[in-house]
Amino acid sequence: MEVKNSNLTHENDDSTYDRNVEVKAFDDSKLGVRGLMERGVTKIPRMFYSGELNIIENSINNSMLSVPIIDFKDIHIDPSRRGFFQVINHGIPINVLDETINGIRRFHEQDPEVRKQFYNRDMEKKVVYLSTISLYRDKFANWRDSVGCFMAPNPPKYEELPKYLDIIIEYSKKIKALGGTILELFSETLGLDLSYLKERNYLEGLFIQGHYYPPCPEPELTMGTSEHTDPSFMTIVLQEQLGGLQVLRDNQWFDVAPVHGALVVNIGDLLQVSLFKGMVDNLF
Repeated sequence: MEVKNSNLTHENDDSTYDRNVEVKAFDDSKLGVRGLMERGVTKIPRMFYSGELNIIENSINNSMLSVPIIDFKDIHIDPSRRGFFQVINHGIPINVLDETINGIRRFHEQDPEVRKQFYNRDMEKKVVYLSTISLYRDKFANWRDSVGCFMAPNPPKYEELPKYLDIIIEYSKKIKALGGTILELFSETLGLDLSYLKERNYLEGLFIQGHYYPPCPEPELTMGTSEHTDPSFMTIVLQEQLGGLQVLRDNQWFDVAPVHGALVVNIGDLLQVSLFKGMVDNLF
């Protein structure tokens, strides 16, 4: 399907450019960034220009920084040195991880007329599908689409989920259990009772979000995910094998090399106490 809308601008004429008009035209199409790719654009709309052109230049190969890999056969997690670490032998079968990635990809790659039925910015809905959650507030949009579901405290029923996303029910149950184990280990590291953090109901707010990054004709002009810290208590990232996740340390960006079957844990802003120091991350 081709989206025909003259308000999606690619020129550099500042005298006529209106970002608000361009953003609204893009959002009203309900087709997301993948819709631009399906349309066959060769230049990205200006709303995606990030101005962060030094990310690649300031990146260092992942061999320069080792993100700790925690084997759950061990009994102790000490993430105080860095806000990121990866976990293996965490109890979630690899086939569940792979099926979750495949399900999210298939949702984003289905017919645009099907996708657009779910496009909305209402965070009260069971399923949210959109491009850049803060699209109307940010200085630039990210080159990605996202679909998300609130899986706690009131998860959607099986029949309320879009096609291909039913795997999220099983995935979220296992992620919640893993989160509980990590909170126990955090409590132990802090010298607290093992159940201290779990008893504060931090697991009762669980949002599963699947990002999709379509091919970009001008990748040097935009970002898949802009620089940010996570405002949540904790984020567990299932990274596809293509990579792209980076962390900022000592004013340099470092790649987080994907490990098949591993999950990346990022300590969020709410857990940034003196022992647990968060890190900035992005996807390029």
